[in-house]
Amino acid sequence: IFKINLLVITLFTSSAHAATSFVDSFSVSSQETGPTSVTFNNDGTKMFVLGYSGDDVNEYTLSTGFDVSTASFVDSFSVGAQEIVPQSIAFNNDGTKMFVMGYVGDDVNEYTLSTGFDVSTATFVDSFSVATQETSPTSVTFNNDGTKMFVLGYSGDDVNEYTLSTGFDVSTATFVDSFSVATQETSPTSVTFNNDGTKMFVLG
Repeated sequence: IFKINLLVITLFTSSAHAATSFVDSFSVSSQETGPTSVTFNNDGTKMFVLGYSGDDVNEYTLSTGFDVSTASFVDSFSVGAQEIVPQSIAFNNDGTKMFVMGYVGDDVNEYTLSTGFDVSTATFVDSFSVATQETSPTSVTFNNDGTKMFVLGYSGDDVNEYTLSTGFDVSTATFVDSFSVATQETSPTSVTFNNDGTKMFVLG
């Protein structure tokens, strides 16, 4: 069963730990049997699930923001022409740009959306190869203004950093540096940051 699990994390200011408890789940198996990545719009009223089985982005609406039990399938958008093993999805701040990265192309594919966070309005624009740094990329994310892009790799076991002279325009990307996570994880699959980029989290 392929599903999205919702966890509630309660932070205690008086101690250095967090309590996590399972809340609910939402199955996406009707649309995708090989999900690889999930993300939301800013207020959590839309959820997007990427998968390598359908090679598409599946869009859902949530009647209550960030509550997956209220999700309903809306539409899907195929990325198969650009990537047949998609691994990671990201959006710019207003949802007018979407980025999909995968194993086969070893690149970040950029799409424009004429209506923000509406995948039915997506159009392919350009791609940027990361093959020189990583031949098995698993995750892509950006800083807040899109002037930095980070690609995590299964092959190199590292986080690769790029600068973009124009925010969220992958055609302007240039490789800067990499950071190895091999001591902690030799099969990394996802990377994300806190809001100001002072904390990085790697899953594997």
